[in-house]
Amino acid sequence: MRIGIHYANFTHPDWHTRLAERLTETATVADQGGASLFTVMDHWFQMENLGGPPEPMLEGYTTLGYLAALTDNVRLSLLVTGTTYRHPGLLAKIVTTLDVLSQGRATLGIGAAWYDREHAGLGVPFPSTSERFERLEETLQVVRQMWSDDDGAYAGQHYRLAETVCVPPPVQRPHPPILIGGSGERKTLRLVAQYADACNLFGESPDVVRHKLEVLRGHCDTLGRDYDSIEKTMIAMGVDPVSDTDAFLSSMQEYAALGISLVTLMPPTEDPVGWTTSVCEDVLPRLAAI
Repeated sequence: MRIGIHYANFTHPDWHTRLAERLTETATVADQGGASLFTVMDHWFQMENLGGPPEPMLEGYTTLGYLAALTDNVRLSLLVTGTTYRHPGLLAKIVTTLDVLSQGRATLGIGAAWYDREHAGLGVPFPSTSERFERLEETLQVVRQMWSDDDGAYAGQHYRLAETVCVPPPVQRPHPPILIGGSGERKTLRLVAQYADACNLFGESPDVVRHKLEVLRGHCDTLGRDYDSIEKTMIAMGVDPVSDTDAFLSSMQEYAALGISLVTLMPPTEDPVGWTTSVCEDVLPRLAAI
């Protein structure tokens, strides 16, 4: 099993003067320490369970572009892009740019979006749940067309593009991996089966993850998709890998047996650099053996 570092919280001590420094140091440690993925959130306001809008939040793709210049090995993604945040043609161009400048390390992590407060706060339309999922599916269709040999028009219910030109193309072939975040059984996991290279689930418990993967397998069977061709990833919840490494590894063995190949961990606010260093030096080698 591999590790991803999810840098979701910028509210560290002295963040007013050290925000960029801490982000840089954490990403560098993850990159040099063997982490497979480094992610930030795609939000304009911090989530309310982490303090809400008064707390710091950086724009996601600007942050990834900055990190691309500072790292050499780690894959870069948002966890995850909200489909309402950017026009799909522009999104494809942005991720392509990240892939080119990082020399093939971009992943498109995407979901239907949910944070209505930041949309209202900055004046961005926030459609109904059903429309957001319609837009998510069309976005997936657009980016896949942008990353194909078809540079013709696209006509959907919500988006119409006269030309799906993308020059230069992504470094990765046939395209940067597409990861869909979320666990919705009727829509989200169906979209994973139809369009994605990877899913990202909440690691609530082995039983919950087992059930979600069974649902995903059912969608794959219906659509004729090879279930094993989809990478299964999750966000860890509960046990801290640094404070109780043995308990964490025991838990991860259960998830690995279900097919989870990468677990994403979120550094605590007090010392993200030291914590990430400990994860890479002490936890990652043992996790890799699972």
